[in-house]
Amino acid sequence: MPANHKKSRQMPGILARLRKIFGLNIGTVMFGVLFIYMAFSAILYLTTPHIESYQVTSGPLSRNETYTGLAIREESVCKAASSGYITYYAREGSKINASGAVYGLSSTKSGSSSVSLTPEELSRIRNDMMSFSKSFNSSKFNNTYSFKYELKGNILQYSESATGTTAPLTSDENTEDESSSENTSATAASVSYGNENISRAESDGIILYSTDNYEGKTIDTVTAEDFDQNSYHETDLKTSDSVKAGDDVYSIITDERWSLLIPLSEKQAEKLKDRSTIRVKFQKDDMTQTGDFSIITIDGERYGQIDFNKGLIRYASDRFLDIELVTNTSTGLKIPLSSIVTKDFYVIPDSYATTDPQSGATGFMLATKTKSGKAATTFKSASIYASIEEKSSSGSSEDPVSNDYVDKSSFKEGDAIVNPDTGEKYVIGETDTLQGVYCINKGYAVFRCIEVLDQNEEYAIVAKNTSYGLSRYDHIVRNADQVKEQDILY
Repeated sequence: MPANHKKSRQMPGILARLRKIFGLNIGTVMFGVLFIYMAFSAILYLTTPHIESYQVTSGPLSRNETYTGLAIREESVCKAASSGYITYYAREGSKINASGAVYGLSSTKSGSSSVSLTPEELSRIRNDMMSFSKSFNSSKFNNTYSFKYELKGNILQYSESATGTTAPLTSDENTEDESSSENTSATAASVSYGNENISRAESDGIILYSTDNYEGKTIDTVTAEDFDQNSYHETDLKTSDSVKAGDDVYSIITDERWSLLIPLSEKQAEKLKDRSTIRVKFQKDDMTQTGDFSIITIDGERYGQIDFNKGLIRYASDRFLDIELVTNTSTGLKIPLSSIVTKDFYVIPDSYATTDPQSGATGFMLATKTKSGKAATTFKSASIYASIEEKSSSGSSEDPVSNDYVDKSSFKEGDAIVNPDTGEKYVIGETDTLQGVYCINKGYAVFRCIEVLDQNEEYAIVAKNTSYGLSRYDHIVRNADQVKEQDILY
């Protein structure tokens, strides 16, 4: 048998064995190709630097710093003039005029009866409990006891109002001898009504049925220990039992002017040292107001003193207040500092820019020469990245000059352009640097100039609605040092 014929009979046998071992068919081949492609893609993904994008947002630079302030106000504690069972007539936390009825004392206790609270009063109690629950802080557990006493006092006051017990809010002028100053003064402090002795406020003020041993404190007498909230204790004075002569009954705030003291670190004190006024946001109700600001020293430590002349009634029952100093007022587009890059541009007067009538593109008329050596001009399209107004060379503010910032790849240093209106020539050479970011809305990196208004350690606030600049929801490169302009990212 010829050798070549024997060889041809062996080849199909070998292929058959290979098919049997490897299962070669069209599916196996396609799977092999797909596996190689996936392996190549995985290697490429692992070896290629990853570009992270950032969506431009709008808002303030960062959250303002928060502090806990100690409230110092002009207040005094009023004591019972005699013994007896007490009935309250002034609502806690409300303003009262001089001679207004605060409470009454009687020798006998008012008859007890079952009293139902109105839906409005029940709603107030539920709201108080809900607010306390939401703001509860386990590190300030002592506030729980203060809230308990306050809640009991409010329920007591509601129930007494529901019994129909009343007292004259002002003395009966028809029975007073207006010509006698002594009688008038005595009536202002106390007056008998039925079997009750009604005590009246001696001055205008805000009524509180509690004490905390801070009454009488002034800026000059405050110590560092006074800022310890863990040792703070408030005593609720409302009671349904009898009181003795000389017992504390209520406290009254007699001046609308008040102060907040906040502890400051050295860094915070340095940041705020040049301020004479500051805007404060109260976290209790999100209200804001402006106060006079100064830095004082207490026991060797720095404290901020904020003086107000209004708004006290909203916070009369609070000795410690959580506040936010509104110091970061710059708003705009928020971007990471890592996105910011710088780029050099040719500076060309805006008056030399023109538009090609055929294509509608923006550019400049480049001075050239014909083959015969005659002067000529050729339209050269160019990307303008910014147009900034500057003072004219004469220094006149009434005649500003607008300069276009043009990509340096569009021209060479020494090129001359012609003003299409006047025929004047301008030799390109002046350069300047702009800050910007790489915008990737279209899948490749495009430089957009920015105007930084403010910044911190991580982010910057840039102006919005600027020509050739950024807009809200634009996508930019977070790490600009990993990208070059015109790089295709996806």
